[in-house]
Amino acid sequence: MKLRNIATAAIMIFSTGAFAADTKEIVTGAMTELMINKNVDAIDDYFAEPYVQHNQQVPSGLEGLKGLAGQVIADNPAFEYEMVRSFADGDLGFVHGIYKGFGPTPLVAFDVFRVQDGKIVEHWDNLMPVAEPNPSGHTQTDGPTEVSDRDKTDANRALVRDFIETVLVGGAFDKMPAYFDGDNYVQHNANIGDGLSGLAAGLEAMAKAGLSMRFTKNHMVLADGNFVLAISEGILGDKPMAFYDLFRVEKDKIAEHWDVIAPILPASEAANDNGKF
Repeated sequence: MKLRNIATAAIMIFSTGAFAADTKEIVTGAMTELMINKNVDAIDDYFAEPYVQHNQQVPSGLEGLKGLAGQVIADNPAFEYEMVRSFADGDLGFVHGIYKGFGPTPLVAFDVFRVQDGKIVEHWDNLMPVAEPNPSGHTQTDGPTEVSDRDKTDANRALVRDFIETVLVGGAFDKMPAYFDGDNYVQHNANIGDGLSGLAAGLEAMAKAGLSMRFTKNHMVLADGNFVLAISEGILGDKPMAFYDLFRVEKDKIAEHWDVIAPILPASEAANDNGKF
């Protein structure tokens, strides 16, 4: 019985890993063909109906995606996309990159895709303007890109989920040091420096400027080895915001952080009824 249980567990682990690998290949292939090679015909190859769109400025369905692609990608010589990192968690693939040509300034973004039967059928994202390097000299996208410690994926997911729920949503900031290795913490937020000391100084500066930040609900935690993406909502100042936070975990502690923070539009202003999350 024990051998049978071990064998079953091994099959589950390897099949899940293969599933995620397929998801990553599909998502990176779609982003490469559509966004980098600017091949709008790739939509028919990589996407399928019913296509659920959570970008609040784009209509749902493939016609909405094709309309955006035709206007912004195919007919726009200034459009460029750089894919910096890519990951997969089961049927969800997520990428971190930079768009140019969407507007007057480049945008850093997280894109999340759900894959079903070999096609992309759902999309979430968060975008914000690219900023100058932060007080520690880091940009919003530099740093490690290679995934490691895939055997610790679930443990790393649990660590980040607990940090989000306990500290950022629950407000137990006195417990924050337990999630970090002292001041050994690399920060990519454009306004905050490295270490817990840099985080404290950044939050203090925000408070003095009247910009309080509060997380109210976590919607999703995606993990691929040592990288974990948390998708949450909250308030920045007095405005509803979506928070996409990518963490790199090292030796069971949060070691590095990237984020994209963007407004949540009122439902009356959205191009679809699917909601931001």
